[in-house]
Parts: sequence; C-alpha cells; structure tokens
Amino acid sequence: MDKVVLYNELFLCYQDLLTENEKETFLDYYADDLSLSEIADNNNVSKSAVSKTVNKVEEKLEYYENILKLNCKNKIVQEVLEKNSLKEIKKLLNDYINL
Repeated sequence: MDKVVLYNELFLCYQDLLTENEKETFLDYYADDLSLSEIADNNNVSKSAVSKTVNKVEEKLEYYENILKLNCKNKIVQEVLEKNSLKEIKKLLNDYINL
C-alpha cells in the first residue's frame, strides 16, 4: 500500500491522539503536499524540527495501529458490507474477532 494512503487512513483513526502541532504538521505534509522546507518557513522553525515531527507522527500512528488495529478493523467492516454471501461475511467477522 502507498505510504501516503496508509498514513492518511491511520490519521483519520488516531488524529485525536496527536497534539495540535502534530496534526497541523501532518496535514501540511501529507494532505497539502508541502515540502519540509515550506512547512519550516511557514512556521518559523527548522527543517530538521519539521522532519522530526513528521517522523514522530508516523511512529505514533503505527504504534496506535499496532495496538488498537482500528484501521484494520474498519477495512474488515467495509469488506463485510460489500459481501453478499453469508459464508464470506462469517469468515470476515471471524477474522475481525481474532485480531
């Protein structure tokens, strides 16, 4: 899966667990596609500080997903909603339970 897509999905699940600065930096970088330099200039901080914040957010999002698995669960629920076969639905729900 594309890194940008993955982090955006994780952000939707866990954004409330991030600081305001982390949210803004994430959105600037991933949603608005600004460079580290552009974000640094806009916020009067160093490029290194922005890079550290982006890395920290990525690590946090991955950590939260490893523990809570909300993104994975959301995908299974979406799959269940698309299935017509009771057998397929039961299998997916069993997968969900066993996460």
